[in-house]
Amino acid sequence: MIFAPTPEFAAEADRADPLAALRGEFRLPVDDTGEPLVYFCGNSLGLQPKRAPRLVAEELEDWARLAVRGHLHARRPWVPYHEQLTEPAAALVGAEPLEVVHMNTLTVNLHLLMVSFYRPEPGRYRILIEKPAFPSDRYAAESQVRFHGFDPDDALIEIGPREGEHYIRDDDIVELIEREGRSIALVLLPGVQYYSGQLFELPAIVRAARTQGCAVGLDLAHAAGNVPLALHDWDVDFAAWCGYKYLNAGPGAVAACFVHARHARRFDLPRFAGWWGHDKATRFQMGPEFSPMAGAEGWQISNPPILSLAPLIASLEIFQRAGLDALREKSRALTGFLEYLLRARLAERVDILTPRDPASRGCQLSLRCRGGRSLHGALEHNGIVGDWREPDVVRVAPVPSYNTFGEVFRFVETLGRLVSPHA
Repeated sequence: MIFAPTPEFAAEADRADPLAALRGEFRLPVDDTGEPLVYFCGNSLGLQPKRAPRLVAEELEDWARLAVRGHLHARRPWVPYHEQLTEPAAALVGAEPLEVVHMNTLTVNLHLLMVSFYRPEPGRYRILIEKPAFPSDRYAAESQVRFHGFDPDDALIEIGPREGEHYIRDDDIVELIEREGRSIALVLLPGVQYYSGQLFELPAIVRAARTQGCAVGLDLAHAAGNVPLALHDWDVDFAAWCGYKYLNAGPGAVAACFVHARHARRFDLPRFAGWWGHDKATRFQMGPEFSPMAGAEGWQISNPPILSLAPLIASLEIFQRAGLDALREKSRALTGFLEYLLRARLAERVDILTPRDPASRGCQLSLRCRGGRSLHGALEHNGIVGDWREPDVVRVAPVPSYNTFGEVFRFVETLGRLVSPHA
């Protein structure tokens, strides 16, 4: 798409958008006068699908009408409820249905999976993470290291950007793995880095790690529903992602995880067991010995929260209808237009921390500009919702399922009025 820095271009791009109707599938947040806000915070919390309240209401009605019988006789029976999400989620992350399950929340899933796949031993006990990692990931990795009796100062390897650069070079990650790999038990990286918005070159990183004998786990919180993934073909050992960012399932939504099919029947792997991971053919015989299901379902512990899963049905149906390839194409155009306007109009006042190559980022651009939290507040006062990360970064994510080119233009116009001319 060839961009132009005008409102007329933005209006024409919106008229020509084949996915424009998707915006009508979501509840748009509004200001005190009822006017829609420009919502560029889907990288933190996605918008509510309009169908979500009805789906939750139906489960409440079935609970009232059927009580315990709803486990088998609700409109969508509760015992196998999570299974209706498996195929659309697997398609979204490039997995086989056997490899995916919805359960718990993101960091809980990372811990449960590290029980099985972080198996330190003398000489190979280290975890590679990025710097700065999302704090919860670092806390999880450090606590796993300590649990196994190692010193995080030695056992955690953190790789960050080079001096004076904003994001991590993929080649640097591969080189580090090739150099230190024999001491690394687990490579634990995000798909899209939360702070910079960088999309890592995951196939090359995974190949390097597998060659060195390292297990590979991915945090896909900012990648699932944002960028194309091929977890099965990339030969990732495990991955986990939340449901409340690009997947629009609501605050604290149920998360999901992936376990590669080659581990599907590795019942020798240590794991923390619970009854919902037990073979469902014999689960209700209530025997004392744990017999795990094959595949990712065997890592379940408890039965899933039905009311929290219901909104995810609405969201995944939208993804199925639109297709991730079409969403990705629009995403690249929206974020490309945002970058184009920023460089054309505000290059001297705004630094873009996110990679310039569209193949190396998702929806999000991370912007460094003067004004601090007062700038963030001023944007909200002017009807624009992004988010703030210390010390001086505004993150904005034009999401293709509900954001528009016109909103991108309005954001840049507003930012230009507010940001200091001496950034």
